[in-house]
Amino acid sequence: MKAFCGKNFRVRCRTSQDNAIETKTGFRKKMLLLVILLTLGSMAGCGGHTGDRDESADAETRFSGSVQISGSSSMEKLVNLLAEGFMEKYPKVRVSVQFTGSGAGIQALTEGSVDIGISSRYLEEGEKAAGAVENVIGLDGIAVCVDRENSVVELTMEQLTDIYRGSLRNWSQLGGEDVPIVVIGREAGSGTRSAFEKLLQLEGECAYGNELDSTGAVAARIAMTPGAIGYVSFDVMKHTASGGVTPLMLNGTEPAAENVRSGSYPLYRPFVMATRGKLSEQNLLVQLWFAYVYSEEGRKAAETVGLVPVSICSS
Repeated sequence: MKAFCGKNFRVRCRTSQDNAIETKTGFRKKMLLLVILLTLGSMAGCGGHTGDRDESADAETRFSGSVQISGSSSMEKLVNLLAEGFMEKYPKVRVSVQFTGSGAGIQALTEGSVDIGISSRYLEEGEKAAGAVENVIGLDGIAVCVDRENSVVELTMEQLTDIYRGSLRNWSQLGGEDVPIVVIGREAGSGTRSAFEKLLQLEGECAYGNELDSTGAVAARIAMTPGAIGYVSFDVMKHTASGGVTPLMLNGTEPAAENVRSGSYPLYRPFVMATRGKLSEQNLLVQLWFAYVYSEEGRKAAETVGLVPVSICSS
């Protein structure tokens, strides 16, 4: 498989011989955290987040405290899976997560009420100016879905754009039944909506019939609404495809992680875990969290939910 270099996202791939990928925040520095953290087990208790030293305990039990995370609902399954594995590995550390939307999560980060803000879009310039630093952990496909009774199975990007612009209003115009198109999307401030509209070059122009506050709500509304069309993250698609929605092919390509990796599927966006300042400036528990996220265990968790990890570039 050739090296993945996403044309729509700012992820810089190395050569296939390097078999590695560097995000714009510097993946090499992130991986150095793994080496740094291996030395922490020999440290005396540092107080605060790191807890007291227990000479007889394994290194993992020497850390205690909490990591506060808030943001994108599209990242719910991934972050919950990571948190479960992280807390199993470090049983004295509690990971607390609230899924409030990308914009709200980054705001909570910059205001200092959480340690990590999760976003399903790149950070805006104002957010960066407020101190948020972007740490891309993977690429997530955006699946376009319709209700199961819809006979249309494929759209071109031009047709999809015309639907969301409001130029196409009936499925009969696309070879389907004579049923009005019900355009469903996320609420303002959603990272999924922001990424979707930017990819279609329709920022602020989409003619939504319904705007919902989570990807799960979008999938549920599509399933119960004849003629509905909406967009959801790949992990939501995986858990609903056997239910009441059907993911559409775009430009002849199925929505699948391997097609995101190859660049052949046109709709995908980053999953970001933002911090206040660089990773090296974070407290030890936050550094420990990122070391886990970028580890082999974290990569496997990402792949489980259909995400393309940025820590490895396949060749």
